[in-house]
Amino acid sequence: MDSLIILAIIGVTLALFICLFWNVVKRLLINSVVGIVLIILLNLVFGVEIPLNEFTVAAVALFGLPAVGTILILYLGGGFTA
Repeated sequence: MDSLIILAIIGVTLALFICLFWNVVKRLLINSVVGIVLIILLNLVFGVEIPLNEFTVAAVALFGLPAVGTILILYLGGGFTA
């Protein structure tokens, strides 16, 4: 009987961990996709000529919107040239 209770506690704990982990991963994926779409829109629609190289795509894919904001500020300030 004790082993059944321990297994139930482990199962509930594991289910909660998976649920919390999925929520974090989902938020990060949404943030990355929105960041990539935004940097492409900045280039195509608004005419900001930020180069789409490995650095910018990796930064935007990892950090999302904060990376787009940082790259845009660096580009407009002259610290990030095409």
